Amino acid sequence: MLESGQVRRGVPEHGRVPKYFAVKARLVTLIGEIGEGEMLPPERELAARFEVSRATVRQAISELILEGRLAARQGRGTYVAPPKTIHPLELVSYTEAVASMGRRPGRRVVSAERIDASDELAERLRIGKRAKVIHLERVLLTDEEPTGLESTYLPAARFPRLLEVFDPAASLYRCLQDELGVVFDEADERIETALASPREALLLETNPAQPMLLLHRVSYDPQGVPIELVRTLYRGDRIGFSTRLRAR
Repeated sequence: MLESGQVRRGVPEHGRVPKYFAVKARLVTLIGEIGEGEMLPPERELAARFEVSRATVRQAISELILEGRLAARQGRGTYVAPPKTIHPLELVSYTEAVASMGRRPGRRVVSAERIDASDELAERLRIGKRAKVIHLERVLLTDEEPTGLESTYLPAARFPRLLEVFDPAASLYRCLQDELGVVFDEADERIETALASPREALLLETNPAQPMLLLHRVSYDPQGVPIELVRTLYRGDRIGFSTRLRAR
């Protein structure tokens, strides 16, 4: 049946529904009943309840894990995951975005260093070739769970004191604005799907096969001068984005 004139959710036109998909729909209902943080019954019990094979149950659970509705704990089973963090596509810090949703933001520092800019990086930041840039790599946390891996590049000549005055575990935007007087005016941003490298998956504590959202951003000051280039790899099962669109 069509619901409110909408296309049937996941049901092919011939009407035959794969067994795993029917089990998945019943698991979604079960998830709503048992609530966030509660453990899912074992596969054997679910297979008996739904009268299907354990392989069918496993396939349905795997899809719900990829979608972020369920999460697996090594050696402990599968539990109902908390809602995704929805990050607004605005010039706001990660700290502000996560805190505004009543969640606890955090960062785990991987590196904070001065490096030579690549040709591409120099061009994007409009600095000289081989000029020094400050590179900050940090794991973004939401309620202590890794949700993103952020690499930020800033011209070292513009921010010579940054590594001395900045706590890499804190908000970079807040430091740039409050300590160094930087004004953010606009940004170019692109989002695409990607897979994590083995190193990135290890830092994010996720499976390399887990779909990721890759965000590229270059921020500018009111004079149109680039402030930073940011590459952030977000876990697709834990992060979503929102924005408001207006007609031209």
